[in-house]
Amino acid sequence: MKSSVSMLSKLEWEFLHCLLEPVLPVPLFGHISLRSGTGPTAVVCFEFRELWLRATTSQRYAPRMLEFHFSVPRTLWTLLYILQSPSLLLVSLLSACSEHWLVKQRGRFGSRPQQQNEVGQGVCLSCASSHSSAFTCRQSKLKPEVTTEMVRSSSVMVSNMASVLSEPKFGLRDTIVKSELVQREDSYTYIQNFRFFVGTYNVNGQSPKESLQPWLRCDSAPPDVYCVGFQELDLSKEAFFFNDTPKEEEWFKAVTDSLHPDAKYAKVKLVRLVGIMLLLYVKADLALNISEVEIETVGTGIMGRMGNKGGVAIRFKFHNTSVCVVNSHLAAHTEEYERRNQDFKDICSRMQFCQSNPNLPPLTISKHEYASRLIVWITAGSKTERYECGGLQMNAKAVFEGFTEGEISFQPTYKYDAGCDEWDTSEKCRVPAWCDRILWKGQNVAQLSYRSHMALKISDHKPVSSVFDIGVKVVNEELYRKVFEEIVRSLDKMENANIPSVTLSQREFHFEDVKYMQLQVEKFTIRNGQVPCQFEFISKPDEVTYCKEWLIANPSKGFLLPGSEITIELELFVNKSTATRLNSGEEKLEDILVLHLDRGKDYFLSVTGNYLPSCFGSPIHTLCYMREPIQDMSAESIRNLTLMPLEMSDNATQAEKPLEIPKELWMMVDHLYRNASQQEDLFQQPGLRSEFEQIRDCLDKGMHDTLLGSNHSVAEALLLFLESLPEPVICYRFYSSCLECANNYLLSSQIISNLPECHKNVFEYLMAFLRELLKNSGKNNLDVNILASIFGGLLLRPPPGHPMPNIMEKRKAQQFIHQFLLKENSLS
Repeated sequence: MKSSVSMLSKLEWEFLHCLLEPVLPVPLFGHISLRSGTGPTAVVCFEFRELWLRATTSQRYAPRMLEFHFSVPRTLWTLLYILQSPSLLLVSLLSACSEHWLVKQRGRFGSRPQQQNEVGQGVCLSCASSHSSAFTCRQSKLKPEVTTEMVRSSSVMVSNMASVLSEPKFGLRDTIVKSELVQREDSYTYIQNFRFFVGTYNVNGQSPKESLQPWLRCDSAPPDVYCVGFQELDLSKEAFFFNDTPKEEEWFKAVTDSLHPDAKYAKVKLVRLVGIMLLLYVKADLALNISEVEIETVGTGIMGRMGNKGGVAIRFKFHNTSVCVVNSHLAAHTEEYERRNQDFKDICSRMQFCQSNPNLPPLTISKHEYASRLIVWITAGSKTERYECGGLQMNAKAVFEGFTEGEISFQPTYKYDAGCDEWDTSEKCRVPAWCDRILWKGQNVAQLSYRSHMALKISDHKPVSSVFDIGVKVVNEELYRKVFEEIVRSLDKMENANIPSVTLSQREFHFEDVKYMQLQVEKFTIRNGQVPCQFEFISKPDEVTYCKEWLIANPSKGFLLPGSEITIELELFVNKSTATRLNSGEEKLEDILVLHLDRGKDYFLSVTGNYLPSCFGSPIHTLCYMREPIQDMSAESIRNLTLMPLEMSDNATQAEKPLEIPKELWMMVDHLYRNASQQEDLFQQPGLRSEFEQIRDCLDKGMHDTLLGSNHSVAEALLLFLESLPEPVICYRFYSSCLECANNYLLSSQIISNLPECHKNVFEYLMAFLRELLKNSGKNNLDVNILASIFGGLLLRPPPGHPMPNIMEKRKAQQFIHQFLLKENSLS
């Protein structure tokens, strides 16, 4: 017994110290025997893979083995080689060590930080074929969890601890081998069916007051994978503005307690954006086959960011198949189909997942499908998105092009009176609608059931589920080894024989009449010669990035097999961070891109364009001196006014006296005052992008006396205008002082009185307008907290270089504005 304890301490010590050593190569396909075929060995294999070795278990050897396909630290390799000795009780030792040592060390190494990137409600499950790297360690980018790791006392968990081995290096040779493996995947994989339960439930802000078993345990056989999505988890303003809610833990526990009792499950991941939450579970004995877990969120609410609408996603690898699960919540009401279509497209294009090979560009949902064998998408539009309306949009190929939906044999899932099965008896008397939907696209998918669950009554929606048998690609290890060795031999013969070269379809690009927040795209093709090549746009000397801030190449890097080609999209988009310098003429739409080939030459691409100046991104004092539309003014006049220091604007000797407030601001506020004082959910529901573009053109060209577009589009344009100001309404230098006196109205008023005249006028004008809106709160559903939260973050912004505001600073900014909304004629 003493020797076991001593050996355990020695093993623990070796694990601790081997991490500090350099990584040295070891033979491909090294093996370590495991002296047990079942039981605790599974824990050891899994912990080793996630935290140390990223190895795969082999079922085809008499004693089970771990196979290594990568480099490991020298001492660790030596240690594991020693552990093959039959005299060591490997299983008991490692199972004890894995639990004791790994838990002990979690605090030492910590977790990797989350990455921030920025169709009704539902879940999207897309499966894409992916491939194990047989030649280098691939790290799983697992992100920190917020709840307990174990589910139903499972003996296996999906660890959230960061990998502590060094990042893998993907050279050209590795990329070539991987690409060839992709091409020949069918020769070494076979299809194995796994059962997926996919569920969606709009809970209307309720807490789980009843068991979810009628929904989650609806079949006798336990599923292999659970994908459970919720919408409207929390409808409070606290959740909307600060993304914080106690209901996350409540619903997580309710789901965990209701999973099928005939299997043990491990939670893979939880992700939430305001009220949109997605949970992913897998059978504990399948957790070994889960890797490369990533999460992403996209808000499509007001200003294209707020998380009351949008989607969350979990992407992971299951055996040799990449799976993307998306839960989304789109714009409400039947007539808002165009907005829903826009939300769907935004989620598809803006949701990005990093690939394990850093030389390859991130995958979006829309691009994910090109590498995939399957996509399953569950969509549940809130309010009254009718089945017929959704079908018409699919037929028009506006959304879900190429998807299929099973036959709907259940009654509409919305809207019910809470607590019963009666249709809506409220004053609004909503039309019954099939809001919760499941669609799929791809091969090897069999839908076994598609149903609603009437037994659950706490919400005005009914949950929906679908059970699928999904064919997943599983690797035959012997065939894989054979294919891999053939590829390596072939590569050895051709390596260094030639220099890669490509042909570009175009090298000069001009973007005509670029406008604020209006994307323009130019495309060209890279066609490869006879040598595999890796390409990447690289930065020029003394520059940090490969292109200007307003430009992006998509993809910016990649790999081409001989004779293949790829289309590159050059996307030009001017936003608040680049508009001011373009307005003033300090910067031009001019750039040179350098396309570099690994082991080859560089190619140079010229990008030019002309930008149409806009009131968006122009300073307040500049606009006050512009009596004409900005696009009617000369470039020199715009430049002089834009570059005029704010401190000089009050005393500037101009030919004409400045306007008290910008005419563009007056046009938007006046439109809302006359037409939208009683508009429901003003400043909370987003407008249409096409209507924003019309409003922007009206303001910049002075084309119409009346703004074109819905009230929601004008309201969003106003918020975007305030956000785009290079100097906020409350100047940067007063930011800290405002937070300090957020609860002192007298001191706050003194700060406002010290603002430059044009900024003070704008602040007073906006406060007066918002107070008028509050007089109609019974109709527009606005209250002082909502308006203070929305405008607090726009009028009072931290200066450049200041850390992003935390929740405490956001609350203080809200409190600062809150004071003025309660005071009539506060500064008069």
